[in-house]
Amino acid sequence: MARMRIIIAGGHGKIALRLAARLAPESEAVGLVRNPAHVADVEAAGGQGLVCDLERASVDEVTGIVEGADAVVFAAGAGPGSGAARKDTVDRAASVLMADAAERAGVRRFVQISAMGTGKPPAPGSDEVWAAYIKAKTEAEEDLRRRDLDWTILRPGRLTDEPGTGRVLLAPEVPRGAVPRDDVAAVIVALLGAPGTAGRTLELVSGDTPIDEAVAAL
Repeated sequence: MARMRIIIAGGHGKIALRLAARLAPESEAVGLVRNPAHVADVEAAGGQGLVCDLERASVDEVTGIVEGADAVVFAAGAGPGSGAARKDTVDRAASVLMADAAERAGVRRFVQISAMGTGKPPAPGSDEVWAAYIKAKTEAEEDLRRRDLDWTILRPGRLTDEPGTGRVLLAPEVPRGAVPRDDVAAVIVALLGAPGTAGRTLELVSGDTPIDEAVAAL
């Protein structure tokens, strides 16, 4: 992949730090973080940390950050322990903000990390926070699909911190399962180098196919 400048929203997340490490040797990975104390972790992973609170930033501010980039990766999430309100402000509104900024800056490539189960109503009896999370992710996906961007939506299964295997099952629909965050990061790198995957919504779990082959097959 040619040297690229990639803006990663949610730069201190577990997938984002792994992604920065994978991009670092050949590309400039800029991780947006809310907490200035997290800049050092992004830099330790090989990326460039930049403080930008996506729950408070203006579209002009974010457009200035995104300008000149080759792609945006939306890897932000309110995370465990956050309430229903922050699922909306981070998982939905921050994605909309990043997509607005990408359009304004003329940055066409946009990879959004979503979640398996998105696009379907939560199971009856689901807890309020999970239901809010699925609603926020669904609305973020719907917003992105309406835009004139080269978007790809990636819906990983249950995330684990096991070492990556480099082998996955990647398709518009796959059986429920788990996937290491290492492999999610590797798939994102492959998608960034595969513009032909634009306009696709893909589900991802562990499998038997090497990642480059799985992406090429799309």
